[in-house]
Amino acid sequence: MAPTDGVPKPLSGKKRRIGVMTSGGDAPGMNGAVRAVVRMSIAKGCEAYGIHEGYEGLVQGGDLIRKMDWDDVRGWLSEGGTLIGTARCKAFMQRPGRLQAAKNLVLNGIDALVICGGDGSLTGADTFRKEWQGLLMELVEQKELMSEQVEPFKHLNIVGLVGSIDNDMSLTDATIGAYSSLSRICQNVDYIDATAFSHSRAFVIEVMGRHCGWLALMAGVSTGADFVFIPEKPPGEDWQQEMCGIISKHRKLGKRKTTVIVAEGAHDMHLNKISPTEVKDLLSGKLGLDTRITTLGHVQRGGNACAYDRMLSTLQGVEAVEAVLDAKPDTPSPIISIIENKICRKPLMEAVQLTHNVAKAIESKDFDGAMNLRDAEFAEYYKAYMTTTATDQQKMRLPEKKRMRIAMIHVGAPAGGMNAATRAAVAYCLTRGHTPVAIHNGFPGLCRHHDDEPLGSVREIKWLDADGWVNKGGSEIGTNRGLPSEDFDKTAYCFERYKFDALFLVGGFEAFTAMNELRRNRDKYPAFRIPMVLLPATISNNVPGTEYSIGSDTCLNALIEYCDAIKQSASASRRRVFVVETQGGRSGYIATLAALSIGAFAVYTPEEGISIKMLARDIDLLRESFAKDKGQSRAGKLILRNEHASETYTTELIANMIREEAKGRFESRFAVPGHVQQGGTPSPMDRVRAVRLAVKCIQDMEERIGTSGEELMKDPMSASVIGIRGARVVFSPMATLEDVETHWKERRPKNEFWLGLKGVVDVLSGRPTTMLN
Repeated sequence: MAPTDGVPKPLSGKKRRIGVMTSGGDAPGMNGAVRAVVRMSIAKGCEAYGIHEGYEGLVQGGDLIRKMDWDDVRGWLSEGGTLIGTARCKAFMQRPGRLQAAKNLVLNGIDALVICGGDGSLTGADTFRKEWQGLLMELVEQKELMSEQVEPFKHLNIVGLVGSIDNDMSLTDATIGAYSSLSRICQNVDYIDATAFSHSRAFVIEVMGRHCGWLALMAGVSTGADFVFIPEKPPGEDWQQEMCGIISKHRKLGKRKTTVIVAEGAHDMHLNKISPTEVKDLLSGKLGLDTRITTLGHVQRGGNACAYDRMLSTLQGVEAVEAVLDAKPDTPSPIISIIENKICRKPLMEAVQLTHNVAKAIESKDFDGAMNLRDAEFAEYYKAYMTTTATDQQKMRLPEKKRMRIAMIHVGAPAGGMNAATRAAVAYCLTRGHTPVAIHNGFPGLCRHHDDEPLGSVREIKWLDADGWVNKGGSEIGTNRGLPSEDFDKTAYCFERYKFDALFLVGGFEAFTAMNELRRNRDKYPAFRIPMVLLPATISNNVPGTEYSIGSDTCLNALIEYCDAIKQSASASRRRVFVVETQGGRSGYIATLAALSIGAFAVYTPEEGISIKMLARDIDLLRESFAKDKGQSRAGKLILRNEHASETYTTELIANMIREEAKGRFESRFAVPGHVQQGGTPSPMDRVRAVRLAVKCIQDMEERIGTSGEELMKDPMSASVIGIRGARVVFSPMATLEDVETHWKERRPKNEFWLGLKGVVDVLSGRPTTMLN
């Protein structure tokens, strides 16, 4: 019998009632996506509904479909798993189950769904959408609903968010939860490394990935594993000999520990499973290594989301609501993806089909096809890994006359990933026959200590010297803010004396300035007429020519861990505000991305500055907010302030102003994490990107082998900066960056890609912003 009441009328205009659900395996970051969808929906004048327990909640209805308010998702960014639950639902796989789900949506007036899950969950959602009108007709025919009740809900729009720790969806570089899972793996492998080194043992570590080897491959790149097994690219027929040969060479070079990463779906070229036990027996029996097996299991799913997954899930959740509001009845269902650094929409079913094609290619033993179906980034990482783990392979060496002496130098403040980049560059150089030369302690070290006895600052690097650097923070060769201009003559003399054929710089704005000085003085100093490439590495992410700098992700993770602890303290007392000072130079990138990732109340940046009017408005908002917060949990608030946001309104002064104006109704404190943001173990993202970009830098230098100094002076790309811009990795000529894109006084790019994200921070915190107008 059709209900005669209870079906809400559609909202006016373009406003929608948007249901959000999580489905399939849980993944860190899902809660951030739900929070973003709920708050962005409300900010846009829509209504948000949480569908609990995945498709089971959609079928069961009742209390499992609940309207969600702004404060319902408070504090969700820092929580792991999914707080609205997920469950397998056999009923939804059958049409009667989908019929009941359609009825429940109509009864709640929901006309759009945002679903966060894997390919199976998203395929089910698209099937549901395609059947939608038929399901409504059937409900009317069976007198479950009346025609006038279903009339306003003839169209259902679906938007997919990919939540999967395996990172197995095509048409996106990263899925929600993948980097958090990788962080968990790398953390455990780093722990295992210590005991492996102590006892000179081998460890075989099994990670998740039944049909996708992303976790295994990235773990191998991030931890410097000796060998990896992935489903897409099984080893050759004589893989046993190949693996043992590489590990034996590493041991002969002096390496005390051995790590082999095995994806759970690993197999040989004939699809016979390669198990950790089989690998262990080989290492023990053939090489005589004391070998252990560690299966990480569900620890890979657990824990809080890392900084990247919090940012990704938030931005994708915001974009999902925009996609719903942009959708027309015939708009194909999209997934929200990320390509390099750009959030974009891709056809849902195309992504699902391409994902299924990978599995089919593997089943048909078309492994080259499987690799091609993965994104280009995956193949690049695989090649970079294979090149940097190989040793003494004659077929990869260049002819003697094409080999170079490549100088490597760190300039500026330390940043997580500097060592990983240098290690990768060293390994690639040695594989190709080049000679990597470390310049210790930057340009001052070169000029003052190059000929010290018994050990100068210019030293050739051997494979074993750099092999252990992959997970080291700071700078193993030392870094310094000094510039070549402090002594051009001595710098040029050293370049000539040590016969540098190319220069690989790793660092931040000081390194950018150093390259600028070297390039502009090529006329006077022929020694500087060599290929030069800068790999940006700075927590401030303020180098022109790139939207991402090595070290910025490590900084964000350290800052977010600190802020989570601070917020817990603020929430425990319920009525407390913390003003936290962040580093970042004169760029508000770190402050803004951290604010986005912790759900800060407000963020103050150098680009926007701080005014008394702004502070007065925010204090008024804090009063209003705390007045509504009586008795609620997670009521503490954070304000992030970049260290250079204002010369007048310091972090302590702002905290004191808030305390004074609060009149005892709430408290205020300030906190300065300081150099905690620079230190610590590099994040997996910084490690893997450091490896990929470093290898590309040396490859770029190889393209100029044999080019004369005069020709190099005419080639604008002979001095370049590698970077990620939008959806591409690009080399940008230094000359163009210097003259067109650099704000020299403020030490940052003129156009900063992330500036629009501050509006997202304001929208999701409920702070008035021009974005809502």
